[in-house]
Amino acid sequence: MGKTFKGIDISYCQGNIDFSKLKGKVDYVIMQIGYGKYARQVDKFFKRNYAQCKKYGIPCGGYWFSYATTDAEAKAEAAACLSVIKGKTFEYPIYFDVEGKSLVGRAGISAMCKAFCNALESAGYWAGIYISRSPAQTMLDADVAKRYALWVAEYGSRCNYGGTYGMWQYSSTGRVSGISGNVDMDICYVDYPAKIKAAGLNGFKKTTGSTTKPSTSTTKKAVTYTVKRGDTLSGIAKRYKTTVAKLVKNNGIKNANLIYVGQKIKIK
Repeated sequence: MGKTFKGIDISYCQGNIDFSKLKGKVDYVIMQIGYGKYARQVDKFFKRNYAQCKKYGIPCGGYWFSYATTDAEAKAEAAACLSVIKGKTFEYPIYFDVEGKSLVGRAGISAMCKAFCNALESAGYWAGIYISRSPAQTMLDADVAKRYALWVAEYGSRCNYGGTYGMWQYSSTGRVSGISGNVDMDICYVDYPAKIKAAGLNGFKKTTGSTTKPSTSTTKKAVTYTVKRGDTLSGIAKRYKTTVAKLVKNNGIKNANLIYVGQKIKIK
């Protein structure tokens, strides 16, 4: 097993956290952003928690607590989440919290996760799913579990989830400096900050392996991108630092809203 990262996840339940004491005690913080389908339903400590993480240089991610029962409602929740996090940067994924959704059924939960995560991905974010271990195995389609960053909750000395996951929430009764009372404890197995920054996601600009500016006489090499589920032409344009107009012109696309999965798009 490679390097692991120690973290916590927080919400309004932890109240006013002393982040000056928290710095150096954890590698990252995942914070509740909000809940439901309205942008006004923001965690009352989100603004402060985010600002304090940035002030003290603590990498952070977030989660949106879902009340959705359909994929359409999950998509509305994604829109609310996106409006709240716009203009901010996150070193860790933005997770869709689907705990307590057993009544919706396997197909319903999977459809909601895809709707939320695809909307986040289209907007340039690394999307993930927060779910307990048992429903992760019984209530989530395997392709969905593999497709997005998975954050599994199972309290104890080990995680018994049989598939691949990036983060494990192993306790709800942890104690750390700067927080009065219990806090959820997590272990991450993926270097999300490096991957997210390199890909230019979550509000960061894409980085390259070289800091040397290319010569003005160098011809930019064209690349071909294969459209994936959830992509939009505007999202692809943003990812490759071009414009929708150029993509439309270079690929003979008649309607920017009608690209399809598997379509090859040349980017010059």
